[in-house]
Amino acid sequence: MNDTAMLALAMASFVGTHLLMSHPFRHSLVARLGEGPFLGIYSLVSVLTLGWVVWARLTGDPGELLWVADPWLWELANFAMLIAAILLVGSLLGNPAFPDPRSPEKPIGDPRGVFAITRHPMLWSFMIWALVHGILWGSVANLIVAAGIFLLSLVGALGQDAKKLALQGTRWKSWMDRTAFLPFAGQFGGRIAWREIWPGWTALLGGLALLVIATWAHPVLGGPPAGIWRWAF
Repeated sequence: MNDTAMLALAMASFVGTHLLMSHPFRHSLVARLGEGPFLGIYSLVSVLTLGWVVWARLTGDPGELLWVADPWLWELANFAMLIAAILLVGSLLGNPAFPDPRSPEKPIGDPRGVFAITRHPMLWSFMIWALVHGILWGSVANLIVAAGIFLLSLVGALGQDAKKLALQGTRWKSWMDRTAFLPFAGQFGGRIAWREIWPGWTALLGGLALLVIATWAHPVLGGPPAGIWRWAF
């Protein structure tokens, strides 16, 4: 098996097991194993398959380089990746749609911050990452990884909406009606005020720090210089 096939198989394993265990097989596995053991197995499978992807990507031949984007696109990508980093950090600071354990049926408040941008900020941060990397650097290996991450995140977001709608009914339907799937669609559609998208200083500065560290690691991990570090190399 050549390096490209190995990477494709690793990526398919990561995406496939993640989606199957998150959605169609989750209920039956939890019923048989219990919530705790299921989460343990789910985490182990995720770590092992993701580790396989990382190993195959870092040690394998990247394959043919089909294209490299023009320099102006690299500069535009910096802004897109900053948004992705802010979405990721902001998603970790508390989701207003999580049910209150003291009152699970409590109505969800108005969307603010990254959740006023999209109700799936973490998954969209991954999708933006995948789109940016696929557009900028067209090596076969990079495209395999980018396509896998994008597919996993997109299907995961759609599946999450379907699962939450089935479990929470009108509560989640109300949240969907007051938020947007696509980033900034609520603002352009006039349903959410632009002032609500301010992510807060923690998400903004945390996202900026994450972007600086991640782009610094690009050449360290064998990739091309990225972000502000392109000006230094």
